[in-house]
Amino acid sequence: MPRRVSRRVASALLVIVSAVLLWTSCADGSSADGSAVAPGTAPTAAGASGRSPAARPAGDGSGRSRATAHGDDPGPAGSSGQRADMAQEPMGGRTLLPHYRIVAHYGSVGGGALGVLGEGTPEQAARRVLAAAAPFGAGDRPVQPAMELITTVAAAAPGADGLYSSTLSDDAITPYLTAARAHRMLLILDLQPGRARFLDQAKRYERFLREPDVGLALDPEWKMGPGQVPGQRIGSSDAAGINEVSDWLAGIVRHDRLPQKLFAVHQFTQSMLPDRANIVARPELATIFHIDGFGARPDKLEKYALLRAAPPFFTGVKLFLTQDSNIFSPAETLTFTPPPDLVTYQ
Repeated sequence: MPRRVSRRVASALLVIVSAVLLWTSCADGSSADGSAVAPGTAPTAAGASGRSPAARPAGDGSGRSRATAHGDDPGPAGSSGQRADMAQEPMGGRTLLPHYRIVAHYGSVGGGALGVLGEGTPEQAARRVLAAAAPFGAGDRPVQPAMELITTVAAAAPGADGLYSSTLSDDAITPYLTAARAHRMLLILDLQPGRARFLDQAKRYERFLREPDVGLALDPEWKMGPGQVPGQRIGSSDAAGINEVSDWLAGIVRHDRLPQKLFAVHQFTQSMLPDRANIVARPELATIFHIDGFGARPDKLEKYALLRAAPPFFTGVKLFLTQDSNIFSPAETLTFTPPPDLVTYQ
């Protein structure tokens, strides 16, 4: 599937986005309406690290959300409230896939250069996600809306650490979690590591990933080897690098007794995941191969057929609002074989 346009503009975009993120890391991260913590909770002082904790939902004090129980709620009949180990998915239950179909917007703070999610305030972004997700309710599953927020952005310059990746501050992420919770949505943290290790960047956001409504996405397109620069080539990751992240993340789910957590791996060429067959599926995670190339309809369908997943993995697709030729409608997207488990708009 063509990615030529992406590579031509990548270097210029990365320079712009790096500057935006450096500015953002100095800001307080509040949304336009001043909200920075989840409804019903008091602000918490920053810890010893100097980073502010993630927003906490109203609940039992454990930091885990207490979503309304739905049909797949495993709790005992007639129970009132939930134990700490019975945290739910935002729309209810303990299982994301294959129970739900997830519909998301993708992007980062500072405008729409990297995707529609970054346009406007987090609250405005959340309302756009709900509008995009609604038509998928005509399918065979209930819909779980989500926001996929790029939290580490590959950069054209090495930066002080030499890793060619800029890091979004916790204070910039927290308003998106607040907005997501206000609308019973997932928040997915997306990593573009440059020359960093995926695991190191994931651990940077551990406090968020210990929440029941926060998932993780890895983008091998922006995983560079020694001497490689983002925007000058398409990156890749071996299975070992993916597996060490999923093992760590699954351990968090087990230890904290969290519901199934979304774990997405982006891909649009086979070379991005050269030994994909060695990637491990873990029962604690809903592991998705997310097919995210843009182009004309025949190209997208051909790529989808080539890269779609087989159980126990799941399949996602990205729809580009401006770069796809004759973008698929929600009804048409649901006719893909198999219908995607995750649909993301960029």
